[in-house]
Amino acid sequence: MKLRIDGGQLLDLTDGSLTRTSVLLDDEKNVIVAIGDHLPKGDATVTLNGEVLLPGFIDVHVHLRDPGFTDKETIATGSAAAARGGFSQIACMPNTKPPIDAPELVRYVRDQSEKSKGTAVWPIACITRGQKGEELTDFAALKGAGAIAFSDDGKGVQNGGLMKRALQLAKQLDMPIAIHAEDETLSKGGTLNEGAALRHGQASIPASAEAAMIARDLLLAEETGAHLHVCHVSVEPAVALIRFAKARGVKVTAEVAPHHLLLTDEAITSGDAVWKVNPPLRSERDRRACLEGFLDGTLDMIATDHAPHTASEKAMGFEKAPFGMVGIETVFPLLFTHLVVPGLLSLTELVKRMSTVPAITFGLSGGVIRVGGPADITAVNLSTERIIESTEFLSKGRNTPFDGWHVSGWPSLTVCGGRVVYQENPVQKGVAREGE
Repeated sequence: MKLRIDGGQLLDLTDGSLTRTSVLLDDEKNVIVAIGDHLPKGDATVTLNGEVLLPGFIDVHVHLRDPGFTDKETIATGSAAAARGGFSQIACMPNTKPPIDAPELVRYVRDQSEKSKGTAVWPIACITRGQKGEELTDFAALKGAGAIAFSDDGKGVQNGGLMKRALQLAKQLDMPIAIHAEDETLSKGGTLNEGAALRHGQASIPASAEAAMIARDLLLAEETGAHLHVCHVSVEPAVALIRFAKARGVKVTAEVAPHHLLLTDEAITSGDAVWKVNPPLRSERDRRACLEGFLDGTLDMIATDHAPHTASEKAMGFEKAPFGMVGIETVFPLLFTHLVVPGLLSLTELVKRMSTVPAITFGLSGGVIRVGGPADITAVNLSTERIIESTEFLSKGRNTPFDGWHVSGWPSLTVCGGRVVYQENPVQKGVAREGE
């Protein structure tokens, strides 16, 4: 089927200019057929009203909880939520039950992604069997099954020798290792950043727990020549270490989550575990360092660390509630409102960090709108203003600290592989998400 999108404004990622134009896509070939005026009719048409056309967003760090925790999220609900957030591709972390440590589990994720007919889901497989930190998985078999990276996210690999062997194997396969940086000898039992932990009578997850493991793994990446990707950077020393390593030529990339750019532990004024996340919300000094690192490119990309949990779990308080916040449906309007509108970051740079850079870093197609390129497009109405209401999320998770925030710049259309996977208030029949 050929889909034509009319009435949108195409953003040029080189100079930031907008051009009102039409786009014709072919879902069978997953390709953009033509861009311009007076295009041939499609089998279906979406008519926009001046929304900005962007390459589909890519989130390389989400938790879909499937298999094993489908009361929290499924690949289908997570994919639908991602589509609503403007994402045409996402990569899911392997801390499921069982963990994604075998080829058949990688294939399960890919099969469920195909069945959902929504945002494309790419599996990230475990570094160690069962995420126990004792024995490496079969990297080659996992790559062959469709894994795009390796991670034990949710846990740091505590054994340095084992991590070195993991990096050596990943180097041979030209695959990234994505680390959850946490030295558990420094953080075990902790729940909050040091300042908030003291105020709320909790054990802490200190900055040193994150920075120490990043320092170790940067040295190992330099020694092995492997690609190290640092997940959810949250503290100033970590930013400084990554900046230093890049200057030395270490092959390292890093991500930052929206909550670490926009919130600090000073926001935690109650015992509500909606604020509990790992790494935790940090100090204003850390937030500013993460923002500076993102603006100057030390931290390469945005990743949401979307981590849904049930309301009953999050009602258990700081000590017993699981870590995590959801964010995949709200990240673009939050960052557009708080970074682009004030002039801290250009729209083109935000789009690159949410699409082009993740695509290049993880070897995915996408990140650009061009004839012959993949048919992944997001349309955003930059003037649409709305209050974030978690009760309206397509995700099963409602655990967001941004409930009630007033933001602008909401995605109105997401196309993945030439198929409409999300459309807000569709004006024509035949263009709703497949399966509806």
